[in-house]
Amino acid sequence: MIGGSVTKRFELKPIGGFKIIETREENEKKSNLTEDSMKITVSKDGPYIVTGGVPLITSEICDDEEGYCSTWQDIKKYPVQEQYSLCRCGHSNNKPFCDGTHVKISFKGTEAEDLRPFNEGANVIHGPSLTLKDNEHLCVHARFCMRAGGIWNLVHHSGNKKAREIAIEEACNCPSGRLVILDNMTGKALEPKFEKSIVIIEYPSRGEHGPLWVRGGIPIESAIGKQYEIRNRVTLCKCGKSLNKPFCDGRHIQF
Repeated sequence: MIGGSVTKRFELKPIGGFKIIETREENEKKSNLTEDSMKITVSKDGPYIVTGGVPLITSEICDDEEGYCSTWQDIKKYPVQEQYSLCRCGHSNNKPFCDGTHVKISFKGTEAEDLRPFNEGANVIHGPSLTLKDNEHLCVHARFCMRAGGIWNLVHHSGNKKAREIAIEEACNCPSGRLVILDNMTGKALEPKFEKSIVIIEYPSRGEHGPLWVRGGIPIESAIGKQYEIRNRVTLCKCGKSLNKPFCDGRHIQF
């Protein structure tokens, strides 16, 4: 009971195979913030400054019976905050939030300033019903692309209904957006519909702590005020080791 009234809980429509549970108070608070105000700013040698009430979630990568990455499971949703700071150096004692440790360790978060658009570095693979755009430079080794013979083979056999379905699933589960799949009939990308949000990626079966998965086209601005390409799926480094800062390059799996 809060203020003499019952706090009602309800389920949002499933997104990406999982459900998000919110209280009515949390939903009303979020409704007062517009998606247009959501933004991520990379601070110089410091954290990511997130503004506009961006939802923050922790999700785990789940394996299928054969040990291949197949789905996501939501395990925690943080209270809505209009502004918060996320650790970028990897050493905060209050992860995922910044606690100022970057100053103590003299963290150097110099950005690679990789402002190239996705299409510029993407290889194009054509299949009978699908076309795959693959920008390997963005890979974070989430491994969703390996199931059922791999997405590249599946695209070549996309005239088969099952192969087509799995190829689309694998592309849409790729958090970094390395893989983008298009329908040959329409020429349009088949993208998952995400609310603007940030997901902290965990992979328990391998003991890996992955990057920050930025979903839904949230603008990301560099420390010197340059805006990176706005995309539905991108991943930001949170271990401090990437050579392509602010983006993840998969280096977290090596340490």
